Amino acid sequence: MEVLIAKDYNTLSKQAAMIIAGQVISQPSSVLGLATGSSPVETYKNLAAFYREGIVGFQQVTAFNLDEYYGVAPDNPCSYRWFMEENLFKHINILPENTHIPNGLAKDVANECLEYEEKIHRAGGIDLQLLGIGGNGHIGFNEPGAHFESLTHLVDLDQETIDANARFFDSPDQVPRQALSMGIKSIMAARKIILLASGKAKAKAVYEMVQGPISPEHPASVLQLHPQVVVIVDKEAASLLG
Repeated sequence: MEVLIAKDYNTLSKQAAMIIAGQVISQPSSVLGLATGSSPVETYKNLAAFYREGIVGFQQVTAFNLDEYYGVAPDNPCSYRWFMEENLFKHINILPENTHIPNGLAKDVANECLEYEEKIHRAGGIDLQLLGIGGNGHIGFNEPGAHFESLTHLVDLDQETIDANARFFDSPDQVPRQALSMGIKSIMAARKIILLASGKAKAKAVYEMVQGPISPEHPASVLQLHPQVVVIVDKEAASLLG
């Protein structure tokens, strides 16, 4: 695990975007695993700028998102499909049919999860997975206690996650209590992983991920076992690292 400490959020976002752009330039048909939440927003802005400047194109790229709220329609402004369209997809030349996000309205959830895994497999697997980290150490929506052998599945969200995501909704009561998420095994199957974290609120989670014991109680700690992980954090998020 390589840990890069940037001076601030904007700097870490630029570093992450450069790594992703480099992946796509060297392998135009790359399969990217993408994340939502506040951590990757500036990274996506940088990627859109790189595209506008002619530095990188995404026409051959295939994207798979980590997760989607269960029971939320894709045209809902709180959905992760909406988030990706607004923050990245509509600003680059990725083909719509090459963007994949779990169907939060699936009636047969088990089949939706199985089909999502099969789509990733048919695409050749994920070349580069982008992650954030929750304050409780979750990656994707794999909450503390998640099985390391899990694939895409329906997750019951922890109260800490619900509280943290309430800022994106009009009221805490509107935050979904479940989500479809790639599992730990799905994430670990990616050939390369980048994880982003910024701010003091993420410092304990970053410490447990990098220097703590490997345990399902801190899902991100499993990344210590991955052969190619780059953790990019700002000084505040790195403040507890020895």
